[in-house]
Amino acid sequence: MLPILILFLSMLSCNNSKTKQNPQLKKSIERGATVYEDFCMQCHLPDGKGVPQTYPPLDNSDYLMNKRKESIKAIKYGMSGEIIVNGKTYNTAMAPLGLTDAEVADVMNYITNAWSNKNLNMVTVNEVSKIQP
Repeated sequence: MLPILILFLSMLSCNNSKTKQNPQLKKSIERGATVYEDFCMQCHLPDGKGVPQTYPPLDNSDYLMNKRKESIKAIKYGMSGEIIVNGKTYNTAMAPLGLTDAEVADVMNYITNAWSNKNLNMVTVNEVSKIQP
C-alpha cells in the first residue's frame, strides 16, 4: 500500500510542477486584467463573450488562440475589415487604443489565459515591438 501511495504522491507533484505558472507570466496577466478592464471590457464584456454579430468573443476564440500575430497587431494598431471567429463573421472596426508595447503584451497574456483560454507561451514586449502595421 505504501509504494502505491508514494507513486500517487509523486505523480501529483509532477503534475503540479507542469501546471505551475511562470511568475513573470502571472504578473503580466495581473497587469493585463487592469488593461482589459480599462480598454477592452466595454466591447468584449467582463466574461469575454463579446456581443453577437458586433464584437467577437475572446473567450474560447479560435482567432485569438490561432492567430497570435494578427491579434497582437489588432490590439496594437486597431483593425478593420472582416474576420472570422469561431465560424462567424465580424466586421466592426476596432480603434487603436494607444497602448504601450508592455500593455499590449500584458493584455494579450491576460486574454489568452482568462475564462476558458489557456496559453503558457508568454507574449513578450520584445515580440510586440516587432509587430508592424
